[in-house]
Amino acid sequence: MAVNLVNVENVSKVYGTRALLDGVSLGVSEGDRIGVVGRNGDGKTTLIRMLAKVEEADSGRVTHSGGLRLGVLTQHDSLDPAATVRHEVIGDMADHEWAGNAKVRDVLTGLFGGLDLPGFPKGLDTVIGPLSGGERRRIALAKLLIEEQDLLVLDEPTNHLDVEGIAWLAQHLRDRRSALVCVTHDRWFLDQVCTRMWDVQRGDVYEYEGGYSDYVFARAERERIAATEEVKRQNLIRKELAWLRRGAPARTSKPRFRVEAANELIADVPPPRDSSELMKFASSRLGKTVFDLEDVTVQAGPKVLLKHITWQLGPGDRIGLVGVNGAGKTSLLRAMAEAARSEGETQPAGGRVAVGRTVKLAYLSQEVAELDPTWRVLEAVQQVRERVDLGKGREMTAGQLCETFGFGKEKQWTPVGDLSGGERRRLQILRLLMDEPNVLFLDEPTNDLDIETLTQLEDVLDGWPGSMIVISHDRFFVERTTDRVFALLGDGALRMLPRGIDEYLERRLRMEEAVAAQASAAAPKPATQERSAADQRAAKKELQKIERQLDKVSEKESKLHARIAEHATDFAKVAELDAELRDLAGEREELELRWLELAEDA
Repeated sequence: MAVNLVNVENVSKVYGTRALLDGVSLGVSEGDRIGVVGRNGDGKTTLIRMLAKVEEADSGRVTHSGGLRLGVLTQHDSLDPAATVRHEVIGDMADHEWAGNAKVRDVLTGLFGGLDLPGFPKGLDTVIGPLSGGERRRIALAKLLIEEQDLLVLDEPTNHLDVEGIAWLAQHLRDRRSALVCVTHDRWFLDQVCTRMWDVQRGDVYEYEGGYSDYVFARAERERIAATEEVKRQNLIRKELAWLRRGAPARTSKPRFRVEAANELIADVPPPRDSSELMKFASSRLGKTVFDLEDVTVQAGPKVLLKHITWQLGPGDRIGLVGVNGAGKTSLLRAMAEAARSEGETQPAGGRVAVGRTVKLAYLSQEVAELDPTWRVLEAVQQVRERVDLGKGREMTAGQLCETFGFGKEKQWTPVGDLSGGERRRLQILRLLMDEPNVLFLDEPTNDLDIETLTQLEDVLDGWPGSMIVISHDRFFVERTTDRVFALLGDGALRMLPRGIDEYLERRLRMEEAVAAQASAAAPKPATQERSAADQRAAKKELQKIERQLDKVSEKESKLHARIAEHATDFAKVAELDAELRDLAGEREELELRWLELAEDA
């Protein structure tokens, strides 16, 4: 029977006049992998902070099992800005220790792309202080994953990771023995990793078995049973459900209750998109030409990112754009946007971008545009337009679209300056759509959005008639909103991927294996070309001998440190012991260098 690790008993937490959690009781056992979902501000982070005893409950009790080894990733790291990455992640492990540790190598490669930390100015010896928030967050996550824990509590672990990093993290967490409680808005990640879900809603926490797909089915069934009128049945969760059953390729998690009930729920739900109708409507709004790229070269300063790209974005095309960080995804969108804004006058470093005369572009960048903080939410939207045409005869007022994006009637009168980062992001997207563009460029639109808001955005985009390019690390969002995936693999080319993001990950893996093979082939070979079995046995034997010697050196160092502490007031004795300690350090360095040489031979 699984051992209980954490008990949450009748816990309540109030902020101001609002009860975030009201009499919540939960438990975490060995082997649990729990995903925590809910709207921003409903108490997800507060719940896991109390679970980890980082924050106290107003009432109730949280108990941990004796000797619980707990690892916590919060939204704000506690890294020492004066320390190096090596000090925080590797600690005092010697080079031969961490280089010979499969887990350390796996974590460094998975989160940073290599043992030498490419992208960091001095690799492991980079000082943490000047690094960005995203880089610091990856360092904090690496430090956590290298250690051994009984329970991991992670708050938004996929933030600042690319598609490959998220796929690696999902596999790593599946392979670990430790239990997991994780807050994330990444629905693909939840499906891959979690076996239970906690849904935080208005002070309560509802528990579901299975990953995200199972949670959607079970929640829809619960709401169907509870519904007393048709209007409650016609909610966004049913459209999400239809997508999970019909649209998404390769859903890995299977529903664990009656298939008949699920089919009944979606019997009268239309497909997420009527692609042919939208294409026809988009063509009438855009004409034949949207964006034509002819032999285009894109640079960032002196660095060439893309070379000789010939590509076309047509009317009604819905494109997902993925690629390694720094490959030029954002730079490509910017080059196309500049050509559109200047009506073809501003062109990239090489080639030409032709823009259709009827193109009306809306570009959502990663930076949140500054708005007058004194404006009310509704006022900020009405500044753009009072009503918006969503196509197919659908029209919405500014107030109605605000409600669709999670700004209720009271929230519509909130000053922009009082909004959270996620709320400002939602408002930015809302203002873009209110301007009735016929081409959308969305660069990481899912940043800071909760799952409910994401499904609302996807619902609006489902019926949006126009051309669209989406850059996102959220696989679910890309699969849900686009029809084709193109990739930048870091070699200056743009490729279409018929099998989408799965194909992208496969291609990236093959590229990395090819680079590793080339590096191995280029490495200097010993004169004999091949090591004999006898040589390998001899190398292994010497390795074991060196490891025993290193252990003895460590023991001597520990004893010397203890003697230095004993004679702290005898400066002559301390100087003598310190000289011995330096001699030992030199001996250790020689042994470690020899160990690294032999490791390759063995």
